[in-house]
Amino acid sequence: MSRKVKKKVSSLPYSINRFYRKISTAKPSTLILSAIAIAIAVFLFGGGLYTIIMKPLPSVYYGGRFLFLYPQLSEQFVTDSVIAMILYSLGIIGLILMYQSTKYAYKTRQAYMMFVVGTVLIFIAYILLETTINIKLGG
Repeated sequence: MSRKVKKKVSSLPYSINRFYRKISTAKPSTLILSAIAIAIAVFLFGGGLYTIIMKPLPSVYYGGRFLFLYPQLSEQFVTDSVIAMILYSLGIIGLILMYQSTKYAYKTRQAYMMFVVGTVLIFIAYILLETTINIKLGG
């Protein structure tokens, strides 16, 4: 810190000085930082920014049924974003499970089960994302 800032901080009352030092030297947890980064990525990839800016309809009742996926790629409903975010989250959870399975080298059964569950989650997320794109394309 510069001398000017140190001088001002040292002249503050003790409780404020202690609070300032605690905040200025805080080191956030890497787990929390990575969780925030993943949440932001899922939000952006899922179309959350589009939903906030354009304010689309949640869903539509048309032709005697509810439409949760907009039938074209150029637009989307709020439920399009929610479905995409859920599926991206499912895939990321699968990736995390696959990564965590490497930590159980001496517990082969647990490592294998975590790896299989992670693989299945990734596969389900991929298939459902492809299905939603095909529905939007009119297939």
